[in-house]
Amino acid sequence: MTKQQANWSPYDNNGGSCVAVAGADYCVVAADTRMSTGYSILTRDYSKICKLADKCVMASSGFQADVKALQKLLAARHLIYQQQHNKQMSCPAMGQLLSNTLYYKRFFPYYSFNVLGGLDSEGKGCVFTYDAVGSYERVGYSSQGSGSTLIMPFLDNQLKSPSPLLLPALDAVTPLSESEAVDLVKTVFASATERDIYTGDKLEIVVINAEGIRREYIELRKD
Repeated sequence: MTKQQANWSPYDNNGGSCVAVAGADYCVVAADTRMSTGYSILTRDYSKICKLADKCVMASSGFQADVKALQKLLAARHLIYQQQHNKQMSCPAMGQLLSNTLYYKRFFPYYSFNVLGGLDSEGKGCVFTYDAVGSYERVGYSSQGSGSTLIMPFLDNQLKSPSPLLLPALDAVTPLSESEAVDLVKTVFASATERDIYTGDKLEIVVINAEGIRREYIELRKD
């Protein structure tokens, strides 16, 4: 009799999509609120966006248990940083910390796909995009999650950033105004929701600018 082995995995993919767009003096980070496993919806109201510092937020898709563990670790490391330096981490510093944290676990990774958005020390919008093991890049816009294959071509078409090989190097920020970027994000998610079964229910939009952080919500289709 052949030995049968249970096909157990420590990971799951809870779906969902995240988008971030950086502008001259703002950053828009958005994610849907559906959390699924297989063909089941676990909840229609789960926030994938986490505030890490006053001018820095992270949106994560993938395995939400790993995401929660990652958020707790980053919060603890940020608290230590604040006590040692008497100031909050900048968004680029948090970007490097997130990369180091993911890379440290590369042999048993956090199954999370993150976009980090916020303002840098000059007040410009910045977006960092990651893979599961900490490889990251500063970009003008990015998307992660189950709908990213639908969202990225649309963003490329609307916002195509200049090649990093062109000299002199140009800023990786989009030319849109804040309200135009928010409208674009709403359009992108309305489109992705039509085709991706793991994206839907509600859209959470976080806008970071000099005044602080603002949240808004819009309904997406629920089927």
